[in-house]
Amino acid sequence: MLILSLLILVLAGACVLAVRGVRADAKAEAEPLSIPETFFAPQSLEGVLCVQLLDGEITQQQYARSMAGLAARDDERHPLTVPRYEE
Repeated sequence: MLILSLLILVLAGACVLAVRGVRADAKAEAEPLSIPETFFAPQSLEGVLCVQLLDGEITQQQYARSMAGLAARDDERHPLTVPRYEE
């Protein structure tokens, strides 16, 4: 009978420790992550234009004009060449 009582106490203690560990893990997960703002910053001029458009800093016409200018500049710097298929 003594052995059974000791076994029950040990199991109850293990359950209490397990519940405390789970609660501590849940509390640690509930804390917000600290992600630097530079992670979400646009990495290209196109991204900057998109952010400005979504924030209402520029109009759709200004966005379209700027994107057309970027496309023209990109075409001058890196022209697209299509390989020819010869039979």
